[in-house]
Amino acid sequence: MTGSAALPAPALIWCPFGSEEDAAQAARQLLDEGLVGCANIMPAMRSIYEWDGERGDEREVAALFKTNDALLDRAVERLAEIHPYDTPAAIGWRADTAAHAARQWLGALPG
Repeated sequence: MTGSAALPAPALIWCPFGSEEDAAQAARQLLDEGLVGCANIMPAMRSIYEWDGERGDEREVAALFKTNDALLDRAVERLAEIHPYDTPAAIGWRADTAAHAARQWLGALPG
């Protein structure tokens, strides 16, 4: 096979963190391990949630990790292992479509 059809499809992981530095540390580790190609860290997010029967309202930061579908499960599991939260909300999904260049870049991750 040739072209983008032979490449793994792009995938994304969404995950909140308690601080921008925690998100950056996780991003660096996943990059070092070849499990993601990029992380976008978005500061100043407000999270309102229900956890253990209690309502919470906290400031967090969000991270969006870019990877491919062949690495997605490993990347989510690894993120859960290194995340500072006991139960991180690391949620991944496979992208339906992507620009050819992005597909090539993420498809070539070493994993």
